[in-house]
Amino acid sequence: MNFVMEHEHYSYVEALKFLAKKYNIQIEEKEETPEEIAKRNNRESLMIVSSFAQKYFSDYLWKENEGRAVGLGYFRERGMRDDMIKQFDLGFCPDHKDSFTQAALRQGYKMEFLTGTGLTIKRDDWIRDRFGGRVMFPIHNIAGRIIGFGGRTLTSDKNTAKYLNSPESDIYHKSRVLYGIFQAKRSISKTDKCFLVEGYTDVISFHQAGIENVVASSGTSLTEGQIRLIARFTKNITVIYDGDQAGIKASLRGIDMILEQGINVKVVPLPDGEDPDSFSKSMSATQLAEFIAENETDFIKFKTRLLLDSAENDPIARARLIGDIVRSIAVIPDQITQTVYIQECSKLMNVKEDVLYQEIKKIGTKQTEERIKRERREQFRTKQKAEPPPLPPPDFFNPEEIHASTHVPSVNSVSQIPVTKLSNPCEVEEHELLRLIMKFGNHELFEFEDEETGKTEMLTVAEFIISEIDQDEITSIDPLYQRFFDAIRELLIKNSSTKIDRFFINNPDIEISQLASNLAAEKHQDSKLWTKKGSHVETEEDVLTQLIPKAVQEYKLRKVRHFQQEIITQLNQTNPEDLDAQNELMSRFHHLKQVEKELSELLGQRTINF
Repeated sequence: MNFVMEHEHYSYVEALKFLAKKYNIQIEEKEETPEEIAKRNNRESLMIVSSFAQKYFSDYLWKENEGRAVGLGYFRERGMRDDMIKQFDLGFCPDHKDSFTQAALRQGYKMEFLTGTGLTIKRDDWIRDRFGGRVMFPIHNIAGRIIGFGGRTLTSDKNTAKYLNSPESDIYHKSRVLYGIFQAKRSISKTDKCFLVEGYTDVISFHQAGIENVVASSGTSLTEGQIRLIARFTKNITVIYDGDQAGIKASLRGIDMILEQGINVKVVPLPDGEDPDSFSKSMSATQLAEFIAENETDFIKFKTRLLLDSAENDPIARARLIGDIVRSIAVIPDQITQTVYIQECSKLMNVKEDVLYQEIKKIGTKQTEERIKRERREQFRTKQKAEPPPLPPPDFFNPEEIHASTHVPSVNSVSQIPVTKLSNPCEVEEHELLRLIMKFGNHELFEFEDEETGKTEMLTVAEFIISEIDQDEITSIDPLYQRFFDAIRELLIKNSSTKIDRFFINNPDIEISQLASNLAAEKHQDSKLWTKKGSHVETEEDVLTQLIPKAVQEYKLRKVRHFQQEIITQLNQTNPEDLDAQNELMSRFHHLKQVEKELSELLGQRTINF
């Protein structure tokens, strides 16, 4: 078992099933639910249909006139040997409306699985093959089974996508798949290194040149799932992307992701205009291996060499270069490796190590904040409104992030704290949040890059405030204010581009419309916090990135103190002999004191007292 796990890099369950199948041993597993059985059967059916499709496309390539003339002719024109074409199960999908689909139906394969794999597109009575007229690159999973396809068009029509991949399905998730992993896994283990390229033909060309420990991200942006898949076989990755600006940018983006997974990364920069496919064919296998060995460099030297030319003698540009390198070092999880890179960066850039450590600390803090913003934005998009508990749960305001320690008061000392009765203890803070939403709701507040798409997105003031409130399941005890917050949430989910002030002023709910009008007409006097005598007076809009988070924090602080007083009230009403109830309430009170301290520190000790 251990040998199979190490040799094939299978998990324990995968190795067990592999050996059982090899020696025809029946495995007794726990009884599956009907849903689990249906899901397993569905996945297996999709696999079987995909296997049939691969054989059909390969047979068509070798046996049919159209396949040989068009598909095989293309592969040979690209310099691919027949043994490579067969090794990677390449094929051709006939250039007809639904030839493949009809052939599959005649063989008894069901339409639901043909559409489930994306091989067939069906719209009412209209049916067509997804990959018609394309050369086919089957995608294997780690065990060698077909899970998807990539198809390349042979036309020059600019309106036709050059490459078309299978859509996401129960068996194909592009973010967790690497092209060529099945053919490369043994070589990767043997050499303890993986070459990472961009496309299908890059992989095949490297194999043809005798370098088999190579995989591709299939033309998509590199993902954490793909990196973790490589990590099952080696902790050493060498990135070889195109020599143009797009390829270099992809290399830089991928480097930080690889480092973040604790993997050693090197880069082989190719000459401008070259890609791994064309470059590998321009020299012998020996020359290619020598070129890689001579030009393989660690990411610091690669970035330095790449960016230093533009910096020249400009100190500002040089500072940006150093900052860029430090940001890469900051994502490395292993402190020893991080220290080694800091020392190397210090020598290369002639910067003191202490300075680099300080920058890494700042970057780490900023990255944590950005990660939280991304998570909260995602939660805002998908969160379904739930009724909050009457008292905050034990993990209120994410206790894992609270590091302050507060003395737990005794029941007697807590009961001595005066309890103030307020109709809405958060009236001032909630009113201020609504005013800020009405005035600046559509303003863009924070910018971040989506990790999966690589696109830059913006978080607006309204989105930030609502996501912060939803994150901690905070509600207002004022019915009108709560209806207003709910209406904002619904508006953002439906259409975040709608002008918030106009929407609420013209709202059919008369009370909301009146409140919105009052908020819009309200004049705000700039706080002394944002002004300096004898200098430019900053407006609220100038300091939104500071003002909005602080307004939210003050609201949370007020809520925390209100919850504390509710607990005090309950403690005073609890039977003194009910120790379990008292301990539970005291535990909550203790936690809320920790949260109070944390929020007070964030606000610079500017607290609002009852």
